[in-house]
Amino acid sequence: MTASPDWTRPDRPYAIAHRGASAYAPDNTLEAFRIASALGAEIWEVDIRISSDGQIIAFHDKILSDGRKISDTSFAEILAHTTAENRPCPLLRDVVAEAAMLGTGIYADIKDTRATLPVLHMLRDHGITRAILGAFDREAAKLLAEADSPYPRSVLVPLGAEPFAYAQGADVIHLCWEHMDRPQDTLTDALFERAFAQGQRFAIWHEEDPERMAAIRTRPVIGICSDRPELVNQPGRGLRFQTVCHRGANKFAPENTLPALECALAAGFDYIECDLHHTADDEIVIHHDATLERTTNGAGPISDHTLAELRALDAGGWFSPHFAGTPVPTLTEVLNLLHRYDGRAYLELKSAPPAPVWQAVCAAGLQDRVFFWSFDHAKLQALRALAPQANIMARRQDYPTLADTLADLAPQIVEFTLPEGTGDFSAVRAAGASVMLAAMAGDAGTLAQIVAASPDLANVDHPFALARLMRADG
Repeated sequence: MTASPDWTRPDRPYAIAHRGASAYAPDNTLEAFRIASALGAEIWEVDIRISSDGQIIAFHDKILSDGRKISDTSFAEILAHTTAENRPCPLLRDVVAEAAMLGTGIYADIKDTRATLPVLHMLRDHGITRAILGAFDREAAKLLAEADSPYPRSVLVPLGAEPFAYAQGADVIHLCWEHMDRPQDTLTDALFERAFAQGQRFAIWHEEDPERMAAIRTRPVIGICSDRPELVNQPGRGLRFQTVCHRGANKFAPENTLPALECALAAGFDYIECDLHHTADDEIVIHHDATLERTTNGAGPISDHTLAELRALDAGGWFSPHFAGTPVPTLTEVLNLLHRYDGRAYLELKSAPPAPVWQAVCAAGLQDRVFFWSFDHAKLQALRALAPQANIMARRQDYPTLADTLADLAPQIVEFTLPEGTGDFSAVRAAGASVMLAAMAGDAGTLAQIVAASPDLANVDHPFALARLMRADG
């Protein structure tokens, strides 16, 4: 891994994955750390303890869920217990080796001071350049100073402590103030001026609120911790064309659930795509299939069930144990999510009738931030008759000619697939509509074709990989 000599003064804060991407996998597991990198994290925050037989492990709490102390329990026993809970505890050396392979930095949160110097040596041995070593126990910082650590030393400052006194002599003052009402208001110019004058930097509490994050990501801090590392610097924002996340960020959370949809919006991607069905009691829910078996623990047609029956189902356990108990979301929840993130949506009408969907969109004031499509052409005709101003998408493949495509519903968006080529793009734009390219494969060749086609919108299953490719191309 390479890093510039002044890596501690980044142009923007580093995205520090708090215990890995702990919103998407059990914290401090290799899975959580790998997901964090895929979501754009540049540094992993790792909690470090020592087992009774001297193994250095990635684990946060002092005790296991059955009450045994980590310091009194062997690693083999810890691993067996945590594996049974679907959250296998890794050895720190395996985490560091993975970080070295992926080019990720390490923020070591040393919970057991005895691990301080072994962690320092381990990071050096693996060639980790970008690392911060921190602890609430200020003794760790002293040990690192005496060992002439090449890595910045951090002291974690609890709520209520005066930061400069508590972290005196540290390179990084880590403010653990997430439980304050408005901690962003404490990040004043005077605070930073005093720190810089003393040669110190700030790292920031773990933050998952988009409003608070917007206020702190522009401040001159070394990094921001988050269970949602994609929220820190939003890899989906500012790309050369708009991105539609098919069924949400469905590679990181179960499709068409709030975690998948929120992940896509938190990352700054422009649109989420979701599928709408009606229930037996005429509510609108988000679910792809007409039946429940594939992505829930229910059975039968979704429209045969009431909202209460659907909400009692598990729509996440099929994806991973971490998401067990995730409910089927409602349209209202998705519209609220759009407000929370100032996002947009592509709403596909499955069994849901257009009238109540349009009414809900209007009630939320989001008419200009959503567009619609359906396999059932009659639904689109009804929507256009009901709402001439509604944004409707048409698929080029459904019509014999482009003229027919543009004439039928006066669509605002025309969707193409890669095999259809780009020859009609200019004519669509000349007609006042936007071009959307749908391509669900995630291989490098497909993603490169999407970028080369330069649509106005791309409807994809792999938005993070697409964003990485575009940023790599400059």
